[in-house]
Amino acid sequence: MIRFANPEYFYALYLIPAFILLFWYLLKRRRNLLGQFADKNLLKIISAEYSSTKNLVKFVLFIIAYALLITAAANPQVGTKMEEVKQTGIDVYIALDVSLSMTAEDIKPNRLEKAKYEISNLIKRLRGDRIGLLIFSGQAYIQFPLTTDYSAANLFLSAVDVNSVPQPGTAIGAAISLAINSFDYKTATQKVIVIITDGEDHEGDLTQPIKDANEKEIKIYTIGLGSPEGVPIPIHDSNGNVAGFKKDGSGSIVLTKLDEQTLMKIASEAGGKFFKGTNYEDELDKIYKDLSSLDKAEFGTKKVTDYEDRFYYFLIPAVFLLIVEFFITDKKSPFFKKINRRLGLE
Repeated sequence: MIRFANPEYFYALYLIPAFILLFWYLLKRRRNLLGQFADKNLLKIISAEYSSTKNLVKFVLFIIAYALLITAAANPQVGTKMEEVKQTGIDVYIALDVSLSMTAEDIKPNRLEKAKYEISNLIKRLRGDRIGLLIFSGQAYIQFPLTTDYSAANLFLSAVDVNSVPQPGTAIGAAISLAINSFDYKTATQKVIVIITDGEDHEGDLTQPIKDANEKEIKIYTIGLGSPEGVPIPIHDSNGNVAGFKKDGSGSIVLTKLDEQTLMKIASEAGGKFFKGTNYEDELDKIYKDLSSLDKAEFGTKKVTDYEDRFYYFLIPAVFLLIVEFFITDKKSPFFKKINRRLGLE
């Protein structure tokens, strides 16, 4: 089985027709200029030692070397064997608050974008652990289930915004319950829920969801984003500029405050930890380091093909051709004189 590690480099091959057109243009322009300088008989005398065939050969060698270099950069790989690899790790569901208050800018650029940035960084660091994402506001929904396909996970994460859940509110209890019901209990993996929210105006009783998590030995970590003092919620226009701030029915500006006590209570009662979000630290990284101490369990196997690089098969001849091209002069040689005569170039 053959594949290319960097197939996008093949787009550079589209430059080859441009090189050919440029070579043809410069060759034609040279002939026109020489034709203006001297007549045909005088040109034969002046350029007696010039070989147009060798010039063409040099160009062909350059094109071949260029194509080989691009292929080498694409890094062809050969699959040597296929083997089954055991998948071990922990299961982590991240519950991300997407309510309007998460657009507050006391955390830069805003609370939601900071959270998405940290989740993306976490996904990049995962090695074998399964991660899932659910989003919540007034209701909770699965954005993507537990997976080890980290590229797809990042793709689904990038689509999340405050319009992803139409119902307003902060249903933390519903998010915890949805995560608990979405875990795969057929495997004995350690299970963790990470809640990222400002915790404000949470809806429903949290007692039962926390009790359910403890019964199933699920740890809950919480990350609180925002200011306890409160900040306004910006309203943006169609161009993304701040057009004002959210107001209540009486016309007063609404302030969104971080509810630390609720988030600390959830983490404490569910065997996890609470982290307060800042502009300068990655709280999810701290949680991941803490989770690294948990026992990893096997949750399946997958077939993996072991690939070996073969770029040097193309790199070596490309370098050789460039060296040959460098040492070829544009002066005639007996060999190319015969070729020129047969091609009618002399």
